[in-house]
Amino acid sequence: MSEVAVLDAKDVVVRYPGNPPVIAVDGVSLQVAPGETVALVGESGSGKSSLARAAVGIEKLAAGSVLFRGEPVARLGIRRRATALTGIQMVFQDPSTSLNPRRRIGDQIADGIATARARGAEGSRVEEWLEKVGLPTTVTGRFPHQFSGGQKQRIAIARALAARPSLLVADEPISALDASTQTSVAGLMRDLVAEAGAGMLFISHDLAVVRRIADRTFVLYSGRVMESGPTDRVWADPQHPYTRALLAAIPEPDGAGRIPDAPSTDDRILWAEVPPVLG
Repeated sequence: MSEVAVLDAKDVVVRYPGNPPVIAVDGVSLQVAPGETVALVGESGSGKSSLARAAVGIEKLAAGSVLFRGEPVARLGIRRRATALTGIQMVFQDPSTSLNPRRRIGDQIADGIATARARGAEGSRVEEWLEKVGLPTTVTGRFPHQFSGGQKQRIAIARALAARPSLLVADEPISALDASTQTSVAGLMRDLVAEAGAGMLFISHDLAVVRRIADRTFVLYSGRVMESGPTDRVWADPQHPYTRALLAAIPEPDGAGRIPDAPSTDDRILWAEVPPVLG
């Protein structure tokens, strides 16, 4: 890549205590360029969320490195994060864990706007962001408990985008939304970060949405990249048996298709033993 990547992860290893220790991410490398959306796909437990949390400094690295715009991403602690690193924003799968229940949602979105201004980025209005995510501008004085799960996720997305991030890490950000709006909200996120010249690391189990919004896709299994490449190529000509199994599990849009049975233990062992196919 000619430009400095907004995210550059090299040989990342994330390990959790246990006997033996659990290796959640096992030597993964990837980059996200300005204006690019990169997707991570794989079944539950494949290491997608652990990698996302490592990318923003929530999880400690056992090995490897993570750079944001060429600078190391320090692990988040009790100290205030450096202003430059507030250019990384994350949207979590469960918005109830990221929204402050004691603060009005207008104030929380305003925090994102203030974060942008502190870095010298262009400011905006709370009402603009509510409109962008499909919520009425009259709800600024309400508290999180007064919204549905899908509405709270829209608020979390608005707050993250209001910070004008250079990198947005989205961990299953549309799973709480109804099916009719998942694609539109995901597309909105992609368009907004692209307009700002930012990059997005998008984690999702919804492969149909990933196909529509991602420039490149990484397929994870047991903490390792099984296959990666331009999204169109991965879908049209999957090289790894695990990728083919994931794609085969997508229901047909006319309802005629069937989600295959879960792969057998033997199949899982086979996939883990087959060498990765990298793009």
